[in-house]
Amino acid sequence: MSRLGSLGARLYRGEVGYDFVAKRMIWYGLSILITITAIVGLSVRGLHMGIEFSGGAVFTTPKTSISADDAREKAEESADGHTAIAQKLGSGGLRIQISDLDTEAAQPVQKALAKELGVESSKINTQLVGPSWGEEIAKKAWQGLAIFMLLVVIYLAIAFEWRMALAALIALVHDLTITVGVYALVGFEVTPGTVIGLLTILGYSLYDTVVVFDGLRESTKDLTKQTRYTYSEIANRSLNGTLVRSINTTVVALLPVAALLFIGGGFLGAGMLNDISLALFVGLAAGAYSSIFIATPLVADLKERDPQMKALATRVRAKRAAAAARAESSGKAAPADDADDDADPEDVEPRDAADEEAEREEAAAAGVVGQRGTQPTRPQSSTRNQPGRNRGRGRPSGKRR
Repeated sequence: MSRLGSLGARLYRGEVGYDFVAKRMIWYGLSILITITAIVGLSVRGLHMGIEFSGGAVFTTPKTSISADDAREKAEESADGHTAIAQKLGSGGLRIQISDLDTEAAQPVQKALAKELGVESSKINTQLVGPSWGEEIAKKAWQGLAIFMLLVVIYLAIAFEWRMALAALIALVHDLTITVGVYALVGFEVTPGTVIGLLTILGYSLYDTVVVFDGLRESTKDLTKQTRYTYSEIANRSLNGTLVRSINTTVVALLPVAALLFIGGGFLGAGMLNDISLALFVGLAAGAYSSIFIATPLVADLKERDPQMKALATRVRAKRAAAAARAESSGKAAPADDADDDADPEDVEPRDAADEEAEREEAAAAGVVGQRGTQPTRPQSSTRNQPGRNRGRGRPSGKRR
């Protein structure tokens, strides 16, 4: 077995672990700092909306030796300062797009590019894009996001509980805020590919959270009938049990996305790949972080406010204090597990009537065998020394069957 697999098995059995829940205030502070940075970046720099959302013109040139930078500078000069984006195509031509450009303003740009390339204006393919199409896409995206959030909350509230649904919703908003903030800070163009990437990361982020919540639900069944662990401790054990699985899932998902972002977008200059891969890369990383450091500690925080969990925590602390006092009075330190193994009525799981009846029948059968094999010695008399008088002794009814 590999070291990572061995570590995962030990984490699952609770032999080792890191106390994520106890240090939750550190994670909360770090998340607040990152979120504030993302919001400030979004407020100061704003999002660079693509031509599909803001409208504009797209110019496609034939094969040319002019670089993309030179063509971009020429287009910006002729477009009265409008920002232009130039990209080299595989056919050797150029694709230049300028936002917020109408039909009248597009004609001078077309003529300037034709003059720069030394071709006729008719060789420059010009397409005008209106903002209405992008607005419709944005509207549908917001509707899809709202419906997705609502369905997630309803499902988690039914399958788990409302505290887990609230924690998952906060984690999703956390991931989206960070991803949009990174987009604003980096200055990438927001295109329909960006919207697709943002909607895709919601599923990845929710997956890790639900895996941890499912393990937590199984571990906390009949939790109040014992006095060994508090809810926060059980939550931390469940989180450690799925830690390696969450890391493996995230790494496997990030590797191809990183290849698209750094190789496909960085070296090959593929603009659409940049839009999708950046949203996926940031969203997957933020989703893994939120499922480990935000969602589960937040559930533990909310659950510990429940009166039953407060009473359980009080009983656990009282039992541990009593065990420590006994160990101190005896003059030796007892291991932590010894305190947990003390006889406590609350540690014993309740048994149903069928189990008790079966145990009584087994005890009765054992009594029959024991009485037949080892009869007690009694004073012998003339009347009870007869062989037939002791038949049937040891049976529940005392009668011959």
